[in-house]
Amino acid sequence: MNIQLKSSADAILNRVVTGTPRVPGVVAMVTDRSGTIYEGAAGKRLLPDGPDMTLDTVFAIFSTTKAITATAALQLVEEGKLDLDAPAKQYDADLGKVQVLDGFDDAGKPKFRAPKRDITTRMLLLHTAGFAYELFDESYFRLVSDGTHPSLFTGTRHALKAPLLFDPGERWEYGCNIDWAGQIVEKLRGKKLGEVFAERIFAPCGMTSTAFTPTADMAARMALIHQRNADGSLTPPDTNAPPPPPSEEDMGGHGLLGTVGDYMRFIRMWLNDGAADHGRVLKAETVAMAAENGLGDLKIKMLPGVMAGFSNDAEFFPGMPKSWGLSFMINDEDAPTGRPAGALAWAGLANTYFWIDRKNGIGGYWATQIFPFADPTSVGGYLELETAAYASLKQLAPA
Repeated sequence: MNIQLKSSADAILNRVVTGTPRVPGVVAMVTDRSGTIYEGAAGKRLLPDGPDMTLDTVFAIFSTTKAITATAALQLVEEGKLDLDAPAKQYDADLGKVQVLDGFDDAGKPKFRAPKRDITTRMLLLHTAGFAYELFDESYFRLVSDGTHPSLFTGTRHALKAPLLFDPGERWEYGCNIDWAGQIVEKLRGKKLGEVFAERIFAPCGMTSTAFTPTADMAARMALIHQRNADGSLTPPDTNAPPPPPSEEDMGGHGLLGTVGDYMRFIRMWLNDGAADHGRVLKAETVAMAAENGLGDLKIKMLPGVMAGFSNDAEFFPGMPKSWGLSFMINDEDAPTGRPAGALAWAGLANTYFWIDRKNGIGGYWATQIFPFADPTSVGGYLELETAAYASLKQLAPA
């Protein structure tokens, strides 16, 4: 354990669970290539007097699922079973039936047309296929609100069959692309995505508390999602409400539950060029390829909080150009935290955040459970943790 980092990080965690506004609880960890160099937990899994947050707490990790799904797709590329640039409809026929949303007519009905080109799996992994999220796009939100299309939160195959906002490959738009990539993995493996993950990623990485469907032991360790109110206060969930029905599909874009410790093992695999504690997950050259900007001159954009209860406007390092790899955000310039240009990162809807710095061999994960996304207290604490991690690296560096 890095003593300087422990002191700084413990103070950050304590501050975010006791300050105003606060978070209910947080687990945060930082790793280098060899092992975890900081781990901390503070606050509660459930306010006001639920169980304490602990290092083995299980979180809904939402879109930090995406990097794991991309890893499963890249394994298929290595085996010659998946061509990233072939029409994706050859792996899942429904991707050949998707249409482009071409506005709304005078009566408010959506208009559709055929896309000008095929979707490829590379486009799915890069978020350039044309799919969006109702959370971040007014047109998608309108389709869901008026009953034209089911919400992606229903977890059904039908919900994935949404229209495109533009012709495939034309720009970057964050959406259900990685859920489709997960469907392709299932088709090619002949197994549910959770089974593929368990065999090919979780086992070699030693990830024992990550799954789409929680075991009884995992369920007993779950942190619950609180709602941030306009006045900064937090409303805990109604624990007497019936649980939501299980998802029909293993949603590769957002469906996993897991511990921060498990995600550390996944991050270390990426830091170690695909090598994990119990076997190789990816080839070194695949990791290097996936960590490169795949957008060319395109850049990712701010995510507007269309559904205010679920997300604020969200952008990391505003004003700084950011690209996308397979499948991570890449900061094109050095970040103020100390994160260098070319590092990998992303986040999950309930305010989970990670970064992977392959240059310096360091990465971390910060987990809270709050809606809406991009909660200032959560994001602020995460960026403070990252800054503290780089400060400790600098302190340890030889003069």
